[in-house]
Amino acid sequence: MAAATVRQRQLGNQLRKLRETRGLTLDAVEQLTGITMAKLSRLELAKTPAKHADVDKIARAYECDDELRESLVAVAREGNKRGWWFNYQEILPPWLADQISLESSATSFRTYQVQLIPGLFQTADYARAAINGLAIGASPEDVEARVRVRRERQAVLTQPKPLELWAVIHEAALRSLAGGAQVMRGQLEKLLELAVLPNITIQVMPTETGVHQGMTGPFSILGFPGSEFDVVLLEGLLSSEWVEDPQRVSVFDRAFREVAAEAWPVGQSLNFIAEQKDRLK
Repeated sequence: MAAATVRQRQLGNQLRKLRETRGLTLDAVEQLTGITMAKLSRLELAKTPAKHADVDKIARAYECDDELRESLVAVAREGNKRGWWFNYQEILPPWLADQISLESSATSFRTYQVQLIPGLFQTADYARAAINGLAIGASPEDVEARVRVRRERQAVLTQPKPLELWAVIHEAALRSLAGGAQVMRGQLEKLLELAVLPNITIQVMPTETGVHQGMTGPFSILGFPGSEFDVVLLEGLLSSEWVEDPQRVSVFDRAFREVAAEAWPVGQSLNFIAEQKDRLK
């Protein structure tokens, strides 16, 4: 059986909490909806994908308001969507497939990065250099496939309802010569081009800053209508962790706001990126 996705786990937890809040047993919900106790249990435990029609029926039985019901149904519908990334599922770790799926339906993406330019901003040459250096044992074919995935992900920034992306990038990542001077110059040019878009905010965290909330490492927050479905991604060398509990997510929300407050303002940040680009010949 395939591992449950972030969305399946969140939806299951939300349905269980709603049922318990209303003091209903699985047997009582079966009587109200006609959905068997076994199926209801599998949905709550994220052991089976949820059909949006079933979720709509359950939400109505729980007397959810229209906004919450529509949010739950949308999560079920998005969670079952098979996007372009399924063509690459053999090379994608489960957490990355989850991330791409979530990016396609998120409304906002806030990230703090220390050593790397965010993937949604990377040029093909920079991505190739980063993947070659970090993907231990990857074949040249796998590297090129991952570069294509990284580039295709970026469509969310220019789609009709684009993703709102706010990135705070540490100065160290911008001074790096990943791939060489020319590759890095092209990457910095790309950042300046993207910064013109109204849905993109780029700030730089200067090295001279004292202790701040980002010093424990990079993190990304994906936001959705209804903050109870926001999630945090913590990326590691061999694995990555999703933070799904709303109370824990709120800690990262506060941390990002403090990080952004410590970083240079947008204008100063873009001036620094332009100056760094001009140094690379």
